[in-house]
Amino acid sequence: MGFPISRNKVQGKAARGRLALGRLKTGERNKTEAEYEKTLESRRTAGNVLWYRFEGVKLRLADNTFYTPDFAVMLTSGVMEMHEVKGFWQDDARVKIKVAAELYPFRFIAAMPRKKKDGGGWNIEVFE
Repeated sequence: MGFPISRNKVQGKAARGRLALGRLKTGERNKTEAEYEKTLESRRTAGNVLWYRFEGVKLRLADNTFYTPDFAVMLTSGVMEMHEVKGFWQDDARVKIKVAAELYPFRFIAAMPRKKKDGGGWNIEVFE
């Protein structure tokens, strides 16, 4: 038997965005990822990005521990980047990207949307 939980309390937290409502299927983008993909597509059109793929790479960090960046990106210079799109950070995600940056010869980039009142676009953090 589990702990008694008031359904209303849990639904209330989820409605306020504090609990995940469930994971999307593999290969399915959330709204923030879909919006970021538009940025990648415009960079590809402008000639800065040669190729990108959503969830195109899975990296082993340790036994039974993997990290799948949201986007694998190849710049026209040939540099490979792994892009992570976040609305907010959870501790395990930040740890995984830092470990991956230490283990693999890619540039790791985290993108978080800026509020429209702050000019929109993306805040970028680089892990190398």
